[in-house]
Amino acid sequence: MRLITAHKILIGSAAVFFVFFALWELRNYSQSGEAWAAARGGLYLLVAVGMGIYLKKIGRLYKLK
Repeated sequence: MRLITAHKILIGSAAVFFVFFALWELRNYSQSGEAWAAARGGLYLLVAVGMGIYLKKIGRLYKLK
C-alpha cells in the first residue's frame, strides 16, 4: 500500500467521524438548547467539509496521478 492511499483512508474516515460527531452535537443542542453545542456542531461540520475538499484535491495538491 502506498503512503498516499493510507493518507486518503485516514482523511476519509476522519471526515466521516466529524460528520457523525457534528450530528451528535446538533442532537444535543435540540435536546438541551445549549448554544455551545450548536456552535460545536457547526464547527465540526465545517471541519468535515474542509477534510472532504482536501481529500478530493489531494492528488492535485501533491501532483500525483
